[in-house]
Amino acid sequence: MRRSLTKETKYMNRQKPKRIIISGGGTGGHIFPAISVANALRRMDPEIEILFVGAEGRMEMEKVPAAGYKIVGLPVAGFQRSLTLKNFTVIFKLVKSLLLARKLISDFQPDVVVGVGGYASGPVLREAGRRGINTLIQEQNSYAGVTNKLLAKKASTICVAYDGMEKYFPAEKIIKTGNPVRQNFDNLENLRNEALTFFRLRRGSPVILVLGGSLGAGTINKSLSGQLKKMADSGCQWLWQTGKHYYENVNALIKLSFAEDISVQSFINRMDYAFAAADIIVSRAGAGTISELCLVGKPVILVPSPNVAEDHQTRNALALSYKNAAVMIKNDEAEERLVDEAIKLVNNKEERALLSENILKLADRDADIRIAQEVLKLTGK
Repeated sequence: MRRSLTKETKYMNRQKPKRIIISGGGTGGHIFPAISVANALRRMDPEIEILFVGAEGRMEMEKVPAAGYKIVGLPVAGFQRSLTLKNFTVIFKLVKSLLLARKLISDFQPDVVVGVGGYASGPVLREAGRRGINTLIQEQNSYAGVTNKLLAKKASTICVAYDGMEKYFPAEKIIKTGNPVRQNFDNLENLRNEALTFFRLRRGSPVILVLGGSLGAGTINKSLSGQLKKMADSGCQWLWQTGKHYYENVNALIKLSFAEDISVQSFINRMDYAFAAADIIVSRAGAGTISELCLVGKPVILVPSPNVAEDHQTRNALALSYKNAAVMIKNDEAEERLVDEAIKLVNNKEERALLSENILKLADRDADIRIAQEVLKLTGK
């Protein structure tokens, strides 16, 4: 009898695995940091159960399973900025997503719900907050969006990457953790030769890496497409990620121009190799991207996208350019200036060294671990 009671006591005292929902996505800038946090949670607690919730048809539905996690898609979509009948469809999808989020939370019974930004964050965090489940918001940008400001009212913890965020959120909920990045970039110099071979680039000629984010950037692609001869005559090699929607058109132009020193990629999976090969980098100014660029420490030209909520990419880029840690070119000036500025910078050794020194000062390491620790703290409350 005594032995049986001991077994029963052990069984009753055994803790159930902690359950976490991570919601959001839409772009690599939301997805890859979220996966980094999930990986950190798994390292800290191998028994933890993690479920991602994304938006149907968005890239998280592909990238999250590839990283080894289960994901459920909601039909949620964003509102059009102009008055259009499509917004009635968006409202219908939002209502359906709220109902699905309700069932999802009932079935999965999460201890904590984490929102990383993107369409799916809204319905899931709203339902979790309504039920009194602890929620954590990870705000990547220096300017908080409308959705996160509304969700913050019931959030337990808000992890931020910039100072001064008490303008948007309750100060007692804010913890400065930095933005998590997809991987460690400490070994780039040792990877350079391997990276050049991987992309079939020559040794001895400078490499300009052009990134438009995971979905591509129309303005950046257009700016380069109109200057192919100047690029080909620059003496530089160009490693150009176009995004899948632009790849075929750009690649056809490159073939017509016989520009051998311009390598076009629809999407770059080995970003460590891309960063290792680069002498300078041209990029949009998403918060996750900037966090990676600070760790990489290469000279950067930022072309912030104006097509984002509250123009937050411009604010992100200004935060670096004010500290002489990056060169900023406005979106509407890119077609005229971008290629010239990139060639000018790659040939200016002193400016490259200064930009590298200053951007490295802004590097914030181990943000994924700090955020994971805050998530685990909330499981005990």
